[in-house]
Amino acid sequence: MKECFRIDMADNVATLLQDAGAEAVLLRGLVSVREIRLTQPIKTGHKVALCALESGAAIVKYGVTIGEATQHIAEGEWVHLHNCRSRYDAQSSNLNIETGSREETPYV
Repeated sequence: MKECFRIDMADNVATLLQDAGAEAVLLRGLVSVREIRLTQPIKTGHKVALCALESGAAIVKYGVTIGEATQHIAEGEWVHLHNCRSRYDAQSSNLNIETGSREETPYV
């Protein structure tokens, strides 16, 4: 079974350790081992919501707030640029969802 990893008990997202489809994955880290069902494919290194997050809710990773939800995010949903933004860097909200590069910079 594929896995994701929770860094801190306060985290409401976990990081995928392998590419996974809409399937159950094991949640590891500072938590009793449990499964979480992904609602869509998520790539290695990307975040999954461990609980439902309403618009404006803090996104917590490493035990610190790294951003906020810009819309409702369901448990098991991919958490990325399309549904969250940084509270610290307004420009990061305009990055390409696939490449992570700035939209005005061509990605080759």
